[in-house]
Amino acid sequence: VSDFMKDLDCELWKLGIYAKTKHNEVAPAQHELAPIFTTSNIAADHNQLTMEMMKKIALKHGLVCLLHEKPFAGVNGSGKHNNWSISSNDGQNLLDPGDTPLHNMQFLTFLCAIIKGVHEYAPLLRLSAASAGNDHRLGANEAPPAVVSIFIGDDLQKVLDALENGTNIKTDQDLEFVIGVDALPNFRKDATDRNRTSPFAFTGNKFEFRMLGSADSISCTNTIMNTIVAQELCEFADKLEQAEDFDKALKELLIQTIKEHKAIIFNGNGYSDEWLEEAARRGLPNLVSTVDALPHYMDPQNIAMFEKFHVYTKEEIASRTDILLENYSKVINIEAMTMLDMTKKKLLPAAMEYGKKICDTAIAKKQLGLDASAETKLAADLDSNTAKMYEAMQALESKVNAAKEIGDVLECAKAYRSQVFSAMSDLRTYADQLEMLVSAEDWPLPPYSDLLFNV
Repeated sequence: VSDFMKDLDCELWKLGIYAKTKHNEVAPAQHELAPIFTTSNIAADHNQLTMEMMKKIALKHGLVCLLHEKPFAGVNGSGKHNNWSISSNDGQNLLDPGDTPLHNMQFLTFLCAIIKGVHEYAPLLRLSAASAGNDHRLGANEAPPAVVSIFIGDDLQKVLDALENGTNIKTDQDLEFVIGVDALPNFRKDATDRNRTSPFAFTGNKFEFRMLGSADSISCTNTIMNTIVAQELCEFADKLEQAEDFDKALKELLIQTIKEHKAIIFNGNGYSDEWLEEAARRGLPNLVSTVDALPHYMDPQNIAMFEKFHVYTKEEIASRTDILLENYSKVINIEAMTMLDMTKKKLLPAAMEYGKKICDTAIAKKQLGLDASAETKLAADLDSNTAKMYEAMQALESKVNAAKEIGDVLECAKAYRSQVFSAMSDLRTYADQLEMLVSAEDWPLPPYSDLLFNV
């Protein structure tokens, strides 16, 4: 793996893609690669090239690079952290808090615009990370929940609270600041970087969107993020350009924005059940699956925003929605058909053949007057689970055939999600139970020990 990573570095450098860090992650043979940031359109191209090179170079080393978000049940999945910031035309990072009054005012303005945008357009950000593979990962303990929220950390939270309430703030250095647009404490760059449960976290001078799946393109997320922020800055500019007292109007605008949109800010544990209940009370959408999220592309406010900035027309959005829903249905259909093929041609014959061996052994022992209770019990367990797997296979086949007949793209995707996907889970349950009963020599698929640890 180390040789592969070194080779990958060299090949990426040849393409002008500069990988800065790499380290082991939680799952076996799971590794991370982080490229140096660049402008969003170039970064999107680099990301696609990186995934392609990962797969090609792995084969040269006798490995296979899996970009699926959750290839193994019970083992941590993989995703992408999309680091996003915004710069001026002269390269100034507009999300850098800075240490001068001008930069403070600038930072708070852009921060509040982003908070407002994420709150108002949360379903768009959620659908940008929607895919059949990522549905397995989101909400698990290695990925954020499906509820979009913003993590800003304690330091920045104190500033926004003080600005909203018109109070002072005391820093760690015992310096007291009157919060307005004329003073802002310095921030520790890494103060907010550790909360991995947040979908959208401020990390010192940028935001990190952590919902993307490992196989996803970053183009959709960045297109949406750029358009959302353009919309909010446009609204801010329309209001401020009419102001007689700019500083006063800006402060009032920021305070109003914080009060109206602070519900999207959450600095706690996103994995907890309490947060999902609290998010519902705050009115934040919980779009659990791809099928729940994708139709929001067609929300009137989203269409209006994309058309305003000439990003997409209504027809283009409708087309993208249909294509993505159809892709979802196709992926689930391919997985279901593969599962049926494996069950019919491999798992059922293996279970039946092994059951026959156990029954033959039991009969032979009984003929010799020996105790065959263990074989009898195992044969009964094999018979029961084999019958249940056969029934689950028939149920899955029936639901796949029914889903294929649905003409409407959205209704078809809903059927694959609610009917086919659940039937696949049922079939998987009995197959897993049989794998624990059938001997390794007779089971036709490699176990986790072979796949993950080469044991």
